[in-house]
Amino acid sequence: MANVDGTYDCTVKSPLGDQNMTLTVRSDGATFTGDVSGAMGGMDVHGTVDGDTIAWKQSMTVPMPMTLDCEATIEGDTVTGSVGAGAFGSFPLSGRRTG
Repeated sequence: MANVDGTYDCTVKSPLGDQNMTLTVRSDGATFTGDVSGAMGGMDVHGTVDGDTIAWKQSMTVPMPMTLDCEATIEGDTVTGSVGAGAFGSFPLSGRRTG
């Protein structure tokens, strides 16, 4: 299994401009716990791990309350993925491991 644990500085390319966030991942088999902080809000997250791919849901409060469906693949120190915002579409996520 890939090593997905770490802290990542990420950017989501949204229609409202770049949304920066810090994602922390602590895996335990096929699941992970962690937290997200940044422009889209700060919260604990829980998700799944499938090889080098993680998936989770997170709540956004700004500019409106919404649940986001997130998925990311971690290769080395690079993370790429997408953030689904329901009827608003899906936006690319990218970042690098910082810790």
